[in-house]
Amino acid sequence: MSEREVSSFWDHLEVLRKVLFRCLIAWFVGAVAAFCFKNLLFGLLFAPSRDDFISYQGLAWLCERTGWQSLCPGSFQASFINTELAAQFMTHIKVALGAGLVVVSPYFIVQLYGFIAPALYEKEKRHAAPIIIWGTLLFILGVLMNYFIIFPFAFRFLNDYQVYEEVKNQISLSSYISNLLMLSLLMGILFEIPIVNYLLAKAGLLRRHRGGSHYTHRRCGDADAGHIAYIFAL
Repeated sequence: MSEREVSSFWDHLEVLRKVLFRCLIAWFVGAVAAFCFKNLLFGLLFAPSRDDFISYQGLAWLCERTGWQSLCPGSFQASFINTELAAQFMTHIKVALGAGLVVVSPYFIVQLYGFIAPALYEKEKRHAAPIIIWGTLLFILGVLMNYFIIFPFAFRFLNDYQVYEEVKNQISLSSYISNLLMLSLLMGILFEIPIVNYLLAKAGLLRRHRGGSHYTHRRCGDADAGHIAYIFAL
């Protein structure tokens, strides 16, 4: 390796260090801001546990309009407990870090793309921007799908489910938060499948042949169904 190549390597490493440092500073600022807005942050997180949540109200309105009273969600009450001394404070910190990361994630993407862009060809740059935009939008769509549809109704079902009437459900704080965040992450990743398929097709790893088109669609459908089954199995 020549002296010029070694110098170029360390120059790129220095640029990457600055990019990561700016990202960490932005993450810290976002986490501190999220930590300060505790009531708003946890009000949003615990909204699906209240019977006045917008998804329940929307379903009740739909049932009233259509006459499907059997599907109308009734009132319910969730009870939460905390069994560890520092659990609420640590949960506050963890959620603030996660919320800060979500808030500054567009800045992360811009910074990382700015670092990678000089090494890309013009054709690759033209494809990179739409992929980043659509990938981000699909991930957000998956998180919103979980927040407004999947998690609220799964939570209601599991909160009301009893194997014996004397056994009362009291949901722990860590269980509620971890399930909500994990399902949101998994749904966001699940919604990235179209982007993954597009990249695989561009790389030549996924092809559609005339004779095997039905087979390809069937395998993709089986994979999607497997992802959904895995999520609910958690």
